[in-house]
Amino acid sequence: MDNPHWQELLTTHTQKLLHISFLYVKDWHAAEDIVQDVFVKYFETYEQFRHESSVTTYLTRMTINRSKDYLKSFRYRTQQLTTYFTQSITTKDSLIINEEQNEIADAILALPLKYREPVILYFYEELTFHEIAVLLHLPESTVHYRFTQAKLKLREQIPEKEWGLLNHE
Repeated sequence: MDNPHWQELLTTHTQKLLHISFLYVKDWHAAEDIVQDVFVKYFETYEQFRHESSVTTYLTRMTINRSKDYLKSFRYRTQQLTTYFTQSITTKDSLIINEEQNEIADAILALPLKYREPVILYFYEELTFHEIAVLLHLPESTVHYRFTQAKLKLREQIPEKEWGLLNHE
């Protein structure tokens, strides 16, 4: 870990990966654990990285996969039940400040994962449909369809006056 390359990698990618993971798992502590796991796995298997994509794309893909694994895990399901009964405070308030953005964030986080992914990657990570398709290993037409369906679902929940924040296509 003394290698300056590792430190630069951590500094450059940690916040972005935390943000992505949080948008998937909706839990700040779980997102931190996931990103830590991603970096540990990358450092352990660095020699096997074939450089077929950029390190950023590779780490992002690892984070998405690890986040999806977490959502399927027993730990997540148990935590969901606990959260339901204890009504714990969410940390999305630390990521999204004003009320209008909170309403949009809640609506996005409520979407099913297959619709949430393209919205997160498009609006928050500012990726193109082509980049999202490559990252998710999907046809570009599927990404576009899911994005369109997500916007339709969001329109049902978000007042028209707030759509200015989501209309920068």
